[in-house]
Amino acid sequence: MSYPEPARRPAAVTAAVVLLALMAVVAVAYAVAGLFVLFSTVDAFRLAAAGSAASSDEVNAVVALVTVWTVAGAVVSLLAGVVLAALAGLVRTGRSGARVATWVVAGLGVVAGCCGLTGLGGMRAFPMQPSDEDRSTIELLAQLSEAYPGWWIPLGAGLSVGQVLGYLGVAMLLALPPAAGWFRRPMPSPHGPYPPPHPPR
Repeated sequence: MSYPEPARRPAAVTAAVVLLALMAVVAVAYAVAGLFVLFSTVDAFRLAAAGSAASSDEVNAVVALVTVWTVAGAVVSLLAGVVLAALAGLVRTGRSGARVATWVVAGLGVVAGCCGLTGLGGMRAFPMQPSDEDRSTIELLAQLSEAYPGWWIPLGAGLSVGQVLGYLGVAMLLALPPAAGWFRRPMPSPHGPYPPPHPPR
């Protein structure tokens, strides 16, 4: 008995899988790098803040804030990497619903990337004007920004742009007609075809 050849995966689907896998690797790498950068940044910040008028409690509060923010961001980035890797595997095998799930994740990723870029642009365009009561806090935040490596903030902005473009690229690749037809194909039974039942006598 001859069996039908499995449908060949379209190039658009393969490209989407590669792009999802690449985004997953970048997300995990960025999370790990963020934790390493945190240690050097905190050390540089404490040295810079030692010569300011801020109290030790204020310095510790800023350190705690940036630590919580960085760890939370790393966790989110790691989870995103796991989700993207899982989606790459599901899309690769043509699982039912994988294309829709990828579109949902891509939409959320585009919104998150745009919000990050908007927040960064807003801080650049409208810097905080400190009052006399907040001057020490603003001074500490400025020292914290200077404590980061010079390449870290531009890298984050670049990755946000790449995130938006990557999600849009994946969504468009999976929307192409060859990809749509491949996902709508009938999935073969894992147990193979069965012979038809005998007619009743």
